[in-house]
Amino acid sequence: MHSELAAALDDVMRSRKAVRAFRPDPVPRHLLVEILELARTAPSNFNSQPWRVHVLAGKAKRELGEALLYAHETKTVPVFSPFPQPMPEDCGARVDDFGRRLYSALGIERSDMAGRARQTGRNFLFFEAPVGMIFTIHSGLTKHSWLDCGLFLQNVILAARVRGLATCPQVSFVRFQSMIAERLKLAPEELVTCGLSLGYEDESAPVNRLGMQREPLEAFTRWLGFED
Repeated sequence: MHSELAAALDDVMRSRKAVRAFRPDPVPRHLLVEILELARTAPSNFNSQPWRVHVLAGKAKRELGEALLYAHETKTVPVFSPFPQPMPEDCGARVDDFGRRLYSALGIERSDMAGRARQTGRNFLFFEAPVGMIFTIHSGLTKHSWLDCGLFLQNVILAARVRGLATCPQVSFVRFQSMIAERLKLAPEELVTCGLSLGYEDESAPVNRLGMQREPLEAFTRWLGFED
């Protein structure tokens, strides 16, 4: 029994990927409720449960997305990078590899800045997924609570995957903090941590077949106190 459970979980985790093209099929609300009910079992520091989720569909999702896209296209909101400059060399190499794979799958030359900007803009429409989520946290909490939000987000992603749904977590939404706060009527202390696109994968889209590589175990582990 345990081996069957392990094999099933292994398959879910290995088959998870960030999807950037979705079918228009709506997602039943009861599935979203199931996903979030499971996600709330995530661990958190002293059971603080610091996460908040704003679930969007239909008109609400469309109006927010169109407003953010307009701000992106008119450059009324500063460009944001989630990484420091310079980046650690190993992380930077992996980010560069991701960029090459992504733009190649989309048929966009890396020198085509206009094409890249248009693709970036699709983030803010939740890649036309039927459901968008905005995750927030209390602005007074520290990075340790942000880790808790990451654990919650992973639960959302895996619970969606096992139900045949695809996702794409998106940190790009954080640059629109003030606009999102105004349109979603966030509490003054709510800080956007990321967005998430959720729906059914368009399996015909090349962008969903990037085949991202992962570093081998030896590259990121140290083993201390174990017998050879």
